[in-house]
Amino acid sequence: MQFWHGLDDVPEGWGRSVVTIGVFDGVHRGHQRMVARAVEMAHTLGLPSVVVTFDPHPDEVVRPGTHPPRLTTARHRGELLAGLGVDAVCVLPFTLEFSRMSPDEFVQTVLVDRLRVAGLVVGENFRFGHKAAGDVETLRTLGEKYDFVAEGVPLVSNGEAISSTGIRERLAAGDVEAACEALGRPHRVEGVVVRGFQRGRALGVPTANVEPPERTAIPADGVYAGWMECIPVAGVPRAYPGERWPAAISVGTNPTFDGVERTVEAHALDRDDLDLYGTHVAVDIRFRLRDNLRFDSVEELIDQMRRDIDRARELTSG
Repeated sequence: MQFWHGLDDVPEGWGRSVVTIGVFDGVHRGHQRMVARAVEMAHTLGLPSVVVTFDPHPDEVVRPGTHPPRLTTARHRGELLAGLGVDAVCVLPFTLEFSRMSPDEFVQTVLVDRLRVAGLVVGENFRFGHKAAGDVETLRTLGEKYDFVAEGVPLVSNGEAISSTGIRERLAAGDVEAACEALGRPHRVEGVVVRGFQRGRALGVPTANVEPPERTAIPADGVYAGWMECIPVAGVPRAYPGERWPAAISVGTNPTFDGVERTVEAHALDRDDLDLYGTHVAVDIRFRLRDNLRFDSVEELIDQMRRDIDRARELTSG
């Protein structure tokens, strides 16, 4: 599998290919269906398949400050797309100049001249070009001009429409189970482990205080169960390679201690020997255990934390 950062990375002499395009935030089941269709078309035509996506999110460039919380980092999104059986992933830097391309210019510059598109698969509501002037019908018309076929695919799974917006809404409501169903995997929050108030260690339950990138989609305040692992970043060796730990996860402000800053903290079950400060971790949030509560005493909090850990262990043991 090849990974290209921009069109200049496309190899010279690249032959014809089948392409699918989208932001693919979350790489949810609807996206997976679309990519699967592109891979299927590529196999039928005997050509390689290419996924084209964008970084940063187009809304971040066209309408600064209005872009939605991200379901996946650019790195994780690339990994997920690469795992869908495609031959190449091309991440295009999305700039203001790029956004001003007409639909015809976009197709000719990106798809025809560089990727030599023979078949194109997009979501049925896909819009592109300056002021989102192009749609699937535009692509079909341009396909006749430039000799490729274009196909719009509904982003559905088991007959249900799937959207990144809908998944964000489920996460905001704390419904991580529904988000997991739409994504096809637990929702992941990534970030560097920073020093917090170290209350968990004092209470006998050490936690990793995870600082995610700005505009990350975080579930509603509450206590959750899932898994945690260290992930590699450029130039930094991966800590604890090959290890993945069941975890109890807290999202919120720690109301028992009158906290004001919203944090994501994960406790690796049955591990009090981990040194995670400064490492990059991924926290996969799968089950909701309860709301965040204010307890009358630290002792009550500790008792509840022990029950949360027991429940998290039970849910993640399968």
